[in-house]
Amino acid sequence: MAIGQTRQDPSKLIGQLGQDYATQLTGLTSVPLDTSKFAPTVAGQDPLQTQAASLAASGVGGYAPYLSQAATYGTQAGTTMGGVSPYITGAAGLTGPGAGTGAGSISSYMSPYQSQVIDATLSEFDKQAAMRQQSISDAAIGVGGYGGGREGVMQSEYQTQSDKNRALLQAQMLQQGFGQGAALRQQDYQNQLGLAGAQTGLAQGQMGLGGYQQGLAQLTPQLAGGDIGTLSQVGAIQQQQAQRTADAQRQASQMMAMEPYQRLGTYGQGIGQLAPYMGGTQTQITPDPTAMQTALGWTSVLGGIMNPNLGR
Repeated sequence: MAIGQTRQDPSKLIGQLGQDYATQLTGLTSVPLDTSKFAPTVAGQDPLQTQAASLAASGVGGYAPYLSQAATYGTQAGTTMGGVSPYITGAAGLTGPGAGTGAGSISSYMSPYQSQVIDATLSEFDKQAAMRQQSISDAAIGVGGYGGGREGVMQSEYQTQSDKNRALLQAQMLQQGFGQGAALRQQDYQNQLGLAGAQTGLAQGQMGLGGYQQGLAQLTPQLAGGDIGTLSQVGAIQQQQAQRTADAQRQASQMMAMEPYQRLGTYGQGIGQLAPYMGGTQTQITPDPTAMQTALGWTSVLGGIMNPNLGR
């Protein structure tokens, strides 16, 4: 009994395409992909971000010099205010009538040469009075009335008036000296108050400079923070753009590297879809029976003849 075998061979074109596909696949996959060309990368810091970081580092403690200067002005103001007290004390010592001869009295402001001036002035007055008195005597001699009652009356009247004039002159000079002393004392009082006020104003000015320095200490970090924030924000935008550019380049490199695989995959899919429509050659092979097969065949035939019911 013959045994049949059927084999469906692909068409010649499909076979050629399959062979070509296998050749390309082997060649393509035999070379490892250089994945470093499209490995993920991280964009570095933008120069503006670096500048912001540098500014932040250098600005740490930037307010300290201003606070130190503010403290210095505060100390100076305290010292200056301490100098006000002596002037206030001095001015207080110049209040009151100014009697006596001690420090702060009117007499202490009068000229130390006043008595000498008064003495010299009165001496000259007395000299002039004596000369005028002599002229009265000389006149009386000229008219022959020297030593008479008329001369005595004239001399008495002159002496009385001269004494009054001398006392008035002395009083005027004393009053003038007192007035000058009182004026100088009052001026010293005003000067002491003025110096106290100036000293206080200087202390207030120093305190104001201290406050100004303190304001700068507070403003410096704020301004630096604004600059750092702006630089960081703009730098972050630049960094994001650089990252997007790097990602796009990586994707382009990956697409370029994978393009042969995708193209070969499309090629293989096309072959698979094309094969059913290309037909093929069907070959049936019937091999010669072996001795065993022949013996079994004859046995079957003989059995059928000898026993018709076999197999029913």
